[in-house]
Amino acid sequence: MLAGAMVWSADRTRAERQQEVRQEARSVARLAAAYLNQYFDGLDAMASSLMRHPAIPALNPPECARLFAGLLREQPLLLNVVLRDSHALLVASATGGPGDRTSPPAPAYMMDILKTGRPGVSELIAGPLTGRPTVGQAYPVRAADGAVVGVLALSLNLVRLQHVFDNLALPDGSVVTLLDQRGQILVRSPDGGTHNGRTIVADTVPSGAERSLRADVDGAEWFVGTESVARGPWPLIVGIPHSVVADRLAPFWRRSLTISVAAVLAVLGLSLWVSHHTSTGLERIRAAAQQIARGDLSAPSPAKAPNLEIAELQKAFITMAANLRATRDALDRQVEEERKMREMVQSLQRQVVRQERLAAVGLLVSGVAHELNNPLQAIVGAAELLERDRQISASAVEEIAMLKTQSARAREIIRNLSRFVSPQSGPPTLVDLRTVIAEAIQLRRHDLERSSIAIDVEASTSAKVQANVTELEQVTLNFVINAQQSIESAGRGRGRILIRLYRAGRKVRLEVQDDGLGVSPENEPKLFQPFFTTKPVGKGTGLGLSVSYGIIDSYGGAIGCCRNEWGGATFFFELSAADEPTGAAVPATSGSQAL
Repeated sequence: MLAGAMVWSADRTRAERQQEVRQEARSVARLAAAYLNQYFDGLDAMASSLMRHPAIPALNPPECARLFAGLLREQPLLLNVVLRDSHALLVASATGGPGDRTSPPAPAYMMDILKTGRPGVSELIAGPLTGRPTVGQAYPVRAADGAVVGVLALSLNLVRLQHVFDNLALPDGSVVTLLDQRGQILVRSPDGGTHNGRTIVADTVPSGAERSLRADVDGAEWFVGTESVARGPWPLIVGIPHSVVADRLAPFWRRSLTISVAAVLAVLGLSLWVSHHTSTGLERIRAAAQQIARGDLSAPSPAKAPNLEIAELQKAFITMAANLRATRDALDRQVEEERKMREMVQSLQRQVVRQERLAAVGLLVSGVAHELNNPLQAIVGAAELLERDRQISASAVEEIAMLKTQSARAREIIRNLSRFVSPQSGPPTLVDLRTVIAEAIQLRRHDLERSSIAIDVEASTSAKVQANVTELEQVTLNFVINAQQSIESAGRGRGRILIRLYRAGRKVRLEVQDDGLGVSPENEPKLFQPFFTTKPVGKGTGLGLSVSYGIIDSYGGAIGCCRNEWGGATFFFELSAADEPTGAAVPATSGSQAL
């Protein structure tokens, strides 16, 4: 069946290719005739232009000879240009000087043109002057009054005329043949004039495109297309050899052979696959069982089974794997829930420990607060009495004022410690953080000078925050003290602290940057925990940063620490900027100060 189908397809394809070649021959013949007609139309235009030259109607031999010689150089498809007078005597020729009375007689077609006064064309002749095969295209030359005074003849170079067909797209071995009315070959491309003048038997010249030209000069068989060239009229024949069909069928035969081989191989492969499929069905089930035994509970890939029994067994394995996988996932979820519950219990335990520590601090603060407030009250009272003494100096008054301020700050610190245990902040007010920075520097100025530590301030904003000024002074002072202690621990003898104040979007950010030892990565998560300190025993309680954290957190701010480009630590806090009252004056931006 396959061989019969291939033979039928090959026969149909051969017939289709033959029809395609016949159609191609017709199309090329029409195109070639159009090229040739266009060329002859160009000759007519050139002759018309030439006869308008004054030397032509005047029959001026020297001027005409010069004109014809130039034209012959410009038109390689012309063999000669001849001018004869009304008696058919030669006046001028492109191949020689002026004519004389002993020149060859004019061909008969020129005599007909002198009689009729109409343009004409000759059959294949030998040029009277050149002696070479040619076809003449002649035009009557008229005087100003319209009388015929001569004939202008253009002799075509039939050997070169085949170049008109150079642009035709033809298969290899194809020919274009132009015949005259007697069946003589005028042009045969691409033979180069070898067969010019030979005659093709009249009954072998096809009258339609369906016939083959068998009696051509070389005896070859062609698929031909014919078209008439109106100038002669001459038949123009385009012949495409039969071998073109075989060349065009070759890819089909190769493709058919490839398909046949592929089909045979496919049938062979299908047979092997069917024979192998049954044996591999049980192998897949065995592999699925081994996969489950290894703990891989992913569903086995379903495959087409060779029979119903193996298909049912495969479904059972897939169902079993799905059930086992669901059970394992449930156990994993249960383990994860237990882990989360354990972490929650541990978190609650840490909170209980923290609350117990805070309760201990609360007991300590409640016992100490009363004992500290009484001496502080006595100090404040004594300071007020001294302040009323008019005999003390102005510097002493200034020191007494600072004593009262620090005493009040001490009372605030005691209250803040109590608030750390049980936060009860006082009413917040608008606070200018530049004032907070100045107060913290004033308190630490002498200690920083003694430790050779320079402190700079960069304040680029005057925005205020809503908070308790004493609490923010306490936080800032804790940052400065930590920075000073970190620099002193480095043991370099000198150090630097930079306090920066700037806007960060809708926040106001205060940073205290130092060039001390910095904070080790393992200690960063514990910095703000109560009672955590890296200072030696007796140097710190571990409450400063924890209290600071509680203060900033109570205002909904953020507090933290990071490493800086100096190699030290930068402690910072951010608070939301408070809206300025309408018409309120904005304090001037503070500058930089150094110790």
